[in-house]
Amino acid sequence: MIDDRDRLAATPAHDVALSCIEAGIEAATPKAVLREALSVEGGVLTVAGSEYDLGAYDSVVVLGGGKAADVVTRELERHLEDYLDRGLVVSTKPVATDTVETVAGSHPIPDTDSLEGARRVFQRAKGLGEGTLVLAPITGGGSALLALPAGEITLVDLQATTEELVESGASIREINAVRKHCSAIKGGGLARAAAPATVVGLLFSDVVGDDPGVIASGPTAPDATTYDDALEILDRYDVAVPAVVREHLEAGAAGERAETPAGDSDVLGHVDNHVLADAWTALAAARDAAAKAGYEPLVLSSRIRGEATEAALSGLAIAEECAATGTPVEPPAVLLSGGETTVTVMGNGDGGPNLEFALRVAVEQPETVVCASVDTDGADGGTEVAGAIVDGEMLSNPQRGRAALLENDALPALEESGAVIETGPTGTNVNDLRVFVIEA
Repeated sequence: MIDDRDRLAATPAHDVALSCIEAGIEAATPKAVLREALSVEGGVLTVAGSEYDLGAYDSVVVLGGGKAADVVTRELERHLEDYLDRGLVVSTKPVATDTVETVAGSHPIPDTDSLEGARRVFQRAKGLGEGTLVLAPITGGGSALLALPAGEITLVDLQATTEELVESGASIREINAVRKHCSAIKGGGLARAAAPATVVGLLFSDVVGDDPGVIASGPTAPDATTYDDALEILDRYDVAVPAVVREHLEAGAAGERAETPAGDSDVLGHVDNHVLADAWTALAAARDAAAKAGYEPLVLSSRIRGEATEAALSGLAIAEECAATGTPVEPPAVLLSGGETTVTVMGNGDGGPNLEFALRVAVEQPETVVCASVDTDGADGGTEVAGAIVDGEMLSNPQRGRAALLENDALPALEESGAVIETGPTGTNVNDLRVFVIEA
């Protein structure tokens, strides 16, 4: 899974860190997840304990999007075989499928392919009858890949808004609150278009808390946020957006546009959403890998968030406490965490949250500690690398690392040190996975 793994596994501690990363990602792949969560027997589809009689439907359709939506779809084809009739999903680098069409879009900033793919998915959802069962793979990245602007908003407007939000330091929950109110397909829009068909959301969560309304901006889920919330977020982070975007949101806040369906609405009564994989899916497998290697594992949290560099210092402080006092766990030990950190972009470099997390740890030159931090989809931020693995001796010039962090230029600094982890697209997306290995 990891390119150049033998070189990166320079010591037993490095090897354990990489094994935890690999185990976590593998456990969250659609193949592994659907093997446990989905089955078809006697013409009955079972998804996470809920049953759907396939014989009661005239057709079974797949509609969705996200970085892992294509791989989920390929697994659906394997499980459902002749029951599937047709479908369309949008992903970044679509894998080959037999019955369902897969098309490419762009992430993290939507492009014309994202727009066209979303438009086609939305059109296929409209006009479906009660006799249709819609299986909707929705995974992280779907917010950019399913880009269908609402009202007078154009793709260019949406691109500018997305770029400003991503660089503002806002959380993904806040970013998606704005996205949902600028889109015709997000915030329950896809499921609403598919009514009265039965819609079954198959969700892979890349957000803290696993709220279906936040995952990929909730195309099949109710929305707890409002137009007023979206405007408040823009003001809080001083996000400059095109005038047409602000006018659209202000019109919604004034009641001139329909609000997204809330949780108490019966608009989405035909929808079931199942979160099939999340950060704990990866963390549990990584924990098992650490224990198997003879280390005492401890999961700190699946909900780490905030600035990547600040989270890095907090994680390192706990690892150093373990090394010094055996608290909260006695070495040899492995500390694990998941969630989603953010980066407030002040410079003009190349990097992502996991790269900045790893570089911040490396700058401190910790003794007897190895740290690996990756995005489980294989692409951290806008880069083509998953993250990095670092130790106390990786940086020969810590000042160079500090300067790189100021410029948000972690990738070149880590590449020069041979620390980057490359996996290519992993076929899943349950957000960040971080490992601290503390030797005895």
